[in-house]
Amino acid sequence: MNHYIKFLQLKQTLDSKQKHISPDLKCEKLLQQVAIRFIQQDALTVTQAMALESIASPATLHRKISELIKTGWIKIVFVGVNKRTKYLVPTTQMNHYYQNLSKIMIKA
Repeated sequence: MNHYIKFLQLKQTLDSKQKHISPDLKCEKLLQQVAIRFIQQDALTVTQAMALESIASPATLHRKISELIKTGWIKIVFVGVNKRTKYLVPTTQMNHYYQNLSKIMIKA
């Protein structure tokens, strides 16, 4: 069987067992960007996230950011004394999700 299809099958099983609401496709793409930028030690700002037009319109992205914060996937932090710039960072829930995805990727 194709390894990617096997991965998708395992991911579907993982998502169905999630205690938390699994992100929809737009949220998942946004989460990926937050994770990539965070791991590069260049956290994504809300403004930068709202400019990701390849994912969705700014209005939709604003809604998705709010949804991800409300459901515990990401949180907003401030760096230093600058309280105007809001950074999006992963939560423990998001970290666990990606750790589980890593495990099923290896399994696939």
